Amino acid sequence: MEPEVLRLAAFSDGGEGGNPAGVCLGNTLPSVETMARVAREVGYSETVFAARDGDAWRTRYFSPESEVPFCGHATIALGATLAMRLGDGVFTLNLNNAVITVEGHHQDSDLSAALMSPPTWSQSLAPGVLSDYLSLFGYGEADLDSRLPPARIHGGADHLILALSSRARLAAMRYDLDKGRRLMTRDGLITILLVQAEADQMFHTRGPFASGGVYEDPATGAATAALGGYLRDLGWPHGGVIDVVQGEDMGMRSRLRAEIPPQSGASIRVSGAARLI
Repeated sequence: MEPEVLRLAAFSDGGEGGNPAGVCLGNTLPSVETMARVAREVGYSETVFAARDGDAWRTRYFSPESEVPFCGHATIALGATLAMRLGDGVFTLNLNNAVITVEGHHQDSDLSAALMSPPTWSQSLAPGVLSDYLSLFGYGEADLDSRLPPARIHGGADHLILALSSRARLAAMRYDLDKGRRLMTRDGLITILLVQAEADQMFHTRGPFASGGVYEDPATGAATAALGGYLRDLGWPHGGVIDVVQGEDMGMRSRLRAEIPPQSGASIRVSGAARLI
């Protein structure tokens, strides 16, 4: 039987925007081949598949081109779907490499969810890596915000963060998809997170996802979790919470919130609204 796919936009803003995700619930997971095919046919940056696993849900994520270890916006969509089907609650998700939770809420037409990410870490870039990615986007070192040094960051998946000194340079992002795919595949990156700090607790971001065959994601919860961990590692004055606006430059404005506990490596709580498509 062909899996049923529900379509939601996660991290929506005022009933609009957000990042579309496919959600497929079942008693068992389809075969890997079926999940990969369904993800290609759905065509969103990710489709999440979840099946009962004792008191938890076995969960896997597929982009149109590959399986990914963790996807934040699809997890928010899954949490909202579980709330619609089962009522509000906290649901345990058994991922390929981690166990996390998602808290789903459903009241009338309002949907929202909050995930607890896998553990986070960040590290400096290997020599020579930065110049490759600056070249990819046509940026120079003068375009970077020296307060937020380039790094490899992790919150369930690996990302590269480049912080830009101006909102205009963020809006001007352009790159070659095939070249980006080659670089990201070479370096084992899921997305690149381009960031501009409007204030200590307010960030604008963009999320190239060339490794999954997607030019840009309008909302990336996994990268936002990794950003929260990175800011904590850096000693940034985040005050325990940051708000992120993403997707604005592609006409799909999205809002994400990350709550950052003080413990090094601890999970980041990423939350947002969702809407049915």
